[in-house]
Amino acid sequence: MMEESLLPMETKWNPGVPGIPAPTVGASHALPEGGKQVAAGAPFAVEARSFSFWYGANQALADISLTITTRQVTALIGPSGCGKSTFLRSINRMNDLIPNTRHEGELLLEGGSVYRPDQDVVLLRRRVGMVFQKSNPFPKSIFENVAYGPRVNRLVQGRRQLEGLVERSLRQAALWDEVKDRLEKSALGLSGGQQQRLCIARALAVSPHILLMDEPASALDPIATQKIEELIYELKDQYTIVIVTHNMQQAARVSDVTAFFYLGKLVEVGRTEEIFTNPKNDQTEAYITGRFG
Repeated sequence: MMEESLLPMETKWNPGVPGIPAPTVGASHALPEGGKQVAAGAPFAVEARSFSFWYGANQALADISLTITTRQVTALIGPSGCGKSTFLRSINRMNDLIPNTRHEGELLLEGGSVYRPDQDVVLLRRRVGMVFQKSNPFPKSIFENVAYGPRVNRLVQGRRQLEGLVERSLRQAALWDEVKDRLEKSALGLSGGQQQRLCIARALAVSPHILLMDEPASALDPIATQKIEELIYELKDQYTIVIVTHNMQQAARVSDVTAFFYLGKLVEVGRTEEIFTNPKNDQTEAYITGRFG
């Protein structure tokens, strides 16, 4: 039996406010045997087909084939340097910011190639939001942190509509009640956990299809971590979420599907409960039981 601390959590937290509608790109379905995901009537949210990636002469990913289903939480686990963050950052091409990189194979977002020649990278990063390991609020007010994206992308008309969008985004990020009376105060005055939820609200404000999270709670205390996990649990009803984490208990609590990376390769992927209770690969079992990594 799985230890209680590794079971998927049941949260009672509920924002009670409808969020910004996420684009409809198909329903999520169960995984059949072998961890292969199926979706009816729509492409996968993300699909890698023999995808490889290099930093100069160093190969970080080798022949990755993985499908990520809509409106599920997929956790990428593995030891440091195994390629999970490289894969995550490839989805919205954040790796383009690093010189001398190259890739082979295909990486598809809702059926279209992320690397096609006519891809608008700015639009891509609107569709695929990202939350980093270290919170990075702008040195602006709380309100302006959330309002910046919608204003620059002209997603709203007029101050009233902008204020409504800021409020909805902060409510989605479970932060509204804590900051509603100080929206004009600097975001840098928030606690670490609040700053990370503000960054999530900022990402949600531009209505992404997918939310990428690169160890979003690794620098937070247990109480702030719990709030982030509860938030992830709620957001998956509207968004596809991909999270990189070194915390095995966190992966087990928040994710529907877990993919184990090792030395740049995808070793195993499947339903989270199966990965943690009955992994099919010996390397997976050794990692999740703490024998290495």
